[in-house]
Amino acid sequence: MLESGCKAVKEGMLEKRSDGLLQLWKKKRCILTEEGLLLIPPKHPPPPQQQQPVPPAEPAAKIKELHFSNMKTVDCVERKGKYVYFTVVMAEGKEIDFRCAQEQGWNAAITLQMVQYKNRQAILAVRSTRQKQQ
Repeated sequence: MLESGCKAVKEGMLEKRSDGLLQLWKKKRCILTEEGLLLIPPKHPPPPQQQQPVPPAEPAAKIKELHFSNMKTVDCVERKGKYVYFTVVMAEGKEIDFRCAQEQGWNAAITLQMVQYKNRQAILAVRSTRQKQQ
């Protein structure tokens, strides 16, 4: 995502609920772009910003990319104590739970970027259809 030249819209920390049996909250360094959300373990070095491959010394598998093309919606916003809890629903039905401090506004930022991405894709689809008809 960042390798393709997308600029960061928002950066910061989010907590993601693990998929394991205990479902613990784990801090992730997050980068929101126009294309999606990168989840990076907090001790992991930042991803490269140029168009170069990730060096083999960096475990790229640790960086999780949630691309807006695979994202269905941002749901279940709940304010409880100092946190906002929300769920990102992926196209295949997988749900990923997050929480952040209320004043950070991650849920709104992710939703806004996702809607803008989907709108750009719809405009491109209409233009493509019109060009084929001509």
